[in-house]
Amino acid sequence: MEIILASLIFIICYIFIMTEKVNRAIVTMAGGTLLLLTGIYTTERMFMHYIDWNTIALLFSMMVLIAITEKTGLFSFIAIRFAQKVKGAPLPLLLGAGILTGLGSALLDNVTTVLIFVPVMLKITKLLKLPAFPYLITIIFSSNIGGAATLIGDPPNIMIGQAVDHLTFSSFLVHVAPIALIMFFIMLLMVTLLFRKKIKRHSMDTDELLRLNASAYLKKSPMLYQSVSVLVMTISGFLLHAFIHVELTTIALSGAILLLLLTERELATEKIFEKVEWVTLFFFIGLFTLVGGLEEVGIIDELARAIVLSTDGDYVQTTLLILWVSGLFSGIVDNIPFVAAMIPVVQEFESYGMVYLDPIWWSLALGACLGGNATLVGASANVVVAGLAEGAKQKISFVRFMLYGFPLVILSLIIVTIYIYFRYLIPYMGQP
Repeated sequence: MEIILASLIFIICYIFIMTEKVNRAIVTMAGGTLLLLTGIYTTERMFMHYIDWNTIALLFSMMVLIAITEKTGLFSFIAIRFAQKVKGAPLPLLLGAGILTGLGSALLDNVTTVLIFVPVMLKITKLLKLPAFPYLITIIFSSNIGGAATLIGDPPNIMIGQAVDHLTFSSFLVHVAPIALIMFFIMLLMVTLLFRKKIKRHSMDTDELLRLNASAYLKKSPMLYQSVSVLVMTISGFLLHAFIHVELTTIALSGAILLLLLTERELATEKIFEKVEWVTLFFFIGLFTLVGGLEEVGIIDELARAIVLSTDGDYVQTTLLILWVSGLFSGIVDNIPFVAAMIPVVQEFESYGMVYLDPIWWSLALGACLGGNATLVGASANVVVAGLAEGAKQKISFVRFMLYGFPLVILSLIIVTIYIYFRYLIPYMGQP
């Protein structure tokens, strides 16, 4: 009975999210409340076990940092200079946005990257009177593909790296980064073909852009230097967190609190909190509770075990099935809880005689990260971009996004299947 209830609540909430008739945060929070009322789990289990407060705190901290920095005019300055460099040409702007986001997502994490870059792109598109959707969807795709390339780029990779000691930062660069780079260029080609006719130059707007003095938008006060310094320190902390042994959330939270303290006299804290995307944060909280219901009744665990049963322990079939299941399932729910459920299952494969598990780990990582492009709730970065866009009155439709995202995921999984098969499985099968 509990399995049916949890499944029904999840499906009904998902339908409401897709139709967008009710605010998505209210939908997910209502779903979590229903799970409490029906006794699927307790309040303690919901708050202490299923809601990922590290993710919530990381998002909140970065939103605070970005909100304060935005008040200095820095993002307007960067937006204008970037647009002027490409002379307002829509297509180079699109490709530049993708490349910068992909690179940033590989070096930082993809959520931080979109929090920094989306406000910039929203300002550029508004200035040039360009449709924001092609640029925002390119940023989402780039963030997830770029994040797949490194150990620190996407939360599923971090989780896998923590679970398997020998899968280091360099391991991801050698084994995952090459196929992520291939998929990145294919994605850029795809968005170019899809949007090149939809993003048109406006000559008058371009002339106006080139005449703008970008430096005039900078407010050269102590807050500017404080914001830039703390932001650089925070990003440096992200890059060095594996060496300094401090969690990403701790680094982000420390940066946010420090900047709030430094700028309190110049900018009231209440004004900063008004800029925080609370709808996005509460949507995440609700989404964690919904997926927690599926975990509580054992649906995610059973799905993981069914993979092994369906292949009778065949190594090649199991590896490829994990790739496709993780890719498709990560498009429906956030990839973080799915990977959390799959890690102990993959670790148990050794009892089935599977000694060489690395290709299975790469399949899980690539499937979870690339599968996040399927829908707006497939990855944390997607939800953040959607929240920022809605705040700027550039709402991204769930169905419209899926019409572009789902085909990209299918293409990604096909290409990764070929990569995994020829790089790992054929050599394995050839062993005596």
